This record gives sequence, C-alpha cells and structure tokens, in this order.
Amino acid sequence: MADFTAADVAALRKATGAGMMDCKRALEESEGDVDAAKDWLRTKGLAGASKRAGRAAEQGAVGVLVRDNVGAVVELNCETDFVAKGSDFAAALGALTELVVERGADDLAHVSYDGTTVDDAVAQLGAKVGEKVELGRVVRFETQDGLVDGYRHVQSERGTIGVLVELAGVDPGDAKAHEVAHDIALHVASAAPRWVSRDDVPADVLEKEREVLEELTRNEGKPENAIPKIVEGRLNGFYKDNVLLEQGFVREPKTAVSQLLQDLGSGAGVRRFARVKIGEE
Repeated sequence: MADFTAADVAALRKATGAGMMDCKRALEESEGDVDAAKDWLRTKGLAGASKRAGRAAEQGAVGVLVRDNVGAVVELNCETDFVAKGSDFAAALGALTELVVERGADDLAHVSYDGTTVDDAVAQLGAKVGEKVELGRVVRFETQDGLVDGYRHVQSERGTIGVLVELAGVDPGDAKAHEVAHDIALHVASAAPRWVSRDDVPADVLEKEREVLEELTRNEGKPENAIPKIVEGRLNGFYKDNVLLEQGFVREPKTAVSQLLQDLGSGAGVRRFARVKIGEE
C-alpha cells in the first residue's frame, strides 16, 4: 500500500487544483511519489493549470537593491507577517541587502556584521522580535558589460517578491535600456517564468513534458497519427507559459517579451534573471 498521509493529499490538491479523491488516487497510483502523482493527474486531464506550485514556507520579507552594475535580493524569514512588516525587521533586511551589494553573497551567514556575524545578528533579531528568524535565499548579480535592474513587489507593507534582471548587449547609460530592464523585472515578478529561452529548458524536463502531453493527448482519444502534431502545438504552449522571451508582456499580453528588446539593438538580450517570492521555493 502506498505510504502517504491526508496532509500529502491536501498538499497535492493545493498544488494541482485537482479534486481530493483524484489526488488520493494519484498518490496511490504513484506509490506516494508527489511529483509522479502530479504527472499522473496531468495525463488524466485532472490537474489545474498551475505550473509553479511552491511549497508552503514561512512568512518574511524580501529586500531588493540595485547600485551601478550590482543588484541584490535578500529573503529574511520569520513566523508572522506582523513581524515581517515591523520596523526592526525591515531595518535588518535593508542592512543585509546593502551588505550583499557591497560584500557579495558567498557564505553570507559568516560574514562580519555589526560587531558579530550575520548568522548571530539574525538570531539576535529573532530574540528581539520574539519569533524564529532565518536568513533565506540570497541572490547577487554583477555585470561588467551590460546592466542590472530589479523590482520589488510590495504587499501588506512588506516586499513579497524580489526580482533581478541582467541585460547584455546594451549601453549601461541608456535610459531606454534601463526602462526595458525594469519592465522585464516587473513582468518576471508577475508571470514567474522558469527559463530565459527555449535553449535553457533542460532536455530531461522537455522530454518528460513531451511524454506527459503524449499520454494526455492519447487519453483524450485523438487519432494516433495526429498525436505528434498536437503534442508539438502543446509544447509551444508550454514554452509560452514558462520561457521568458516567449511570454506575453504583462502590460501588453499581445506583445512578447522578446519584442521589448528590439529597440535596443540587435545584440540586446536577457542574460539571466532571478525571482524570489515569500512562500515559494
């Protein structure tokens, strides 16, 4: 008998939007393997459209700072949003984000900070606010031949999403390039792409997606000779959902993100991006 709990069923339901009994059946069929259960639901046409089901996480806030050619995102976790939007928590997050811009992100917990280490300072903050406080994800971008911009989405008086975007092949002094970079960062916060371009999608991910779509299409009763063409069409949809350059720009859905770069010159492109959201991995 498959080894899973009622909590596993509930988590799968939340992640996929499928019914409770369907989630239970999926876990039974996949012997408790959650990822396999998600695929099973999709092949049966039972999963919702969610492509990015982050696990439940602690509360907290995200800081974003961009200075010259360096950008940083720092996540600081706590137990309640009440603490996350407090002045002590916000001040500590701002100082840590500044530290990452100045000193780097490597082994941040052990970097000297305010007469102690970052790790100890975070523990002391926890004692002060009366909650468990932990340093979360830390991202730092630095470029020598492009520009970095960022965006912080604020909700309930705290940053809940932090984004960094690096553009290549542009003049760092070009105001238009900065505007486009900022627009793309805002888009990433909203649309949550997984990769920059098709070439960045791992081969194993693409192959697994193809297998799921083939089984889904076959289960729908489509003619066998039509399945390859249908699957290719659905893969195009997968790219549009998950690949940054192919997504419709959040402010103008009929305009692909790639089109935003056209006015910046033929060499302009997105080199990389990072997105950190409280409550997601």
